Amino acid sequence: MSRHSSGKKDLKKTKKFSSGARTPKPAVFILGFLLIVVGFFGVLYNPSNSIEETLPWKISEAGILSFSPREGPVFTVQEIEDPYSPEDPDILKMVSFESSGENVQALLRIPANASSSPGIVLLPGAGVSKEGEQGLAAELSKMGYATLTLDQRNKGAINVDRDLELFRAGLEPVEHLMVYDALKAADVLSVQPEIDPERLAILGESNGGRFAIIACALEPSLKGVIGISTSGYGTEEIDPASVADSEAYRFYLSIDPDTYLSALPPSRLVMVHSFNDTVISHELALRTFALAEEPKAMYNATEETHGYTASMRPYLEKELELFLN
Repeated sequence: MSRHSSGKKDLKKTKKFSSGARTPKPAVFILGFLLIVVGFFGVLYNPSNSIEETLPWKISEAGILSFSPREGPVFTVQEIEDPYSPEDPDILKMVSFESSGENVQALLRIPANASSSPGIVLLPGAGVSKEGEQGLAAELSKMGYATLTLDQRNKGAINVDRDLELFRAGLEPVEHLMVYDALKAADVLSVQPEIDPERLAILGESNGGRFAIIACALEPSLKGVIGISTSGYGTEEIDPASVADSEAYRFYLSIDPDTYLSALPPSRLVMVHSFNDTVISHELALRTFALAEEPKAMYNATEETHGYTASMRPYLEKELELFLN
């Protein structure tokens, strides 16, 4: 706290560092009054005092993430050659769309001769690019489904501790941004001339499956979600009364797909998981599936692997037919 003195010694110091110009007393009074007013409104409207009112996102007391209404999608589209599946007659386009100040890159794969194709937002697992996910995108195209595959922020990798720091500071966590990117991708997909906007779904592998579940719960236009080799975190199993840091707990709830399962219906949840998954255990997937409400379905594979395998194709065909055709 500053200390003011009226002693002559201080007055002399003031004169020493003065520029020599004198300020009329009325001007000094007005300037002082304005500074007081600015200071008062600065405190009153300090963003830290009203984070929930000023941010384009918020988290409820129950840990549910929500966003302000989204504006129409802003994007560019350019048709390109298909080096990932050149034997197929698909149309491949490079898409760049705006999402929370970022230009997200995506690949739009459209089955040949499609005029009103069902569309799927496709979220790769952590470390996998949009190009690396084109094998599954090509499989879906053979089934008659267009896909918009994203380059997720950090290529789908997450840093939960860093995101918690951002949340505490009133800044948007990257994981929340990744959910928003998926929602904006659905907006972009819905306005493509080859796509039927009434038949949209979302599919994610591994970490992408987690974001897919949350996005589907937040976007009623999505008819269903398929999570391959994914699960929730089980945050809901923690007794809130035993939590010392309630804000951290609320944040962890907001990034756990298990938190959103009750909001999914009438959209359908489909989980496909290997008994011998090498990254996310089958038991974790079963726990998430048990928490989910109808309509839902779960299918199991036997390979010792993580992610999509050819043995899962019949399950995808069956389920996509159910909620998109």
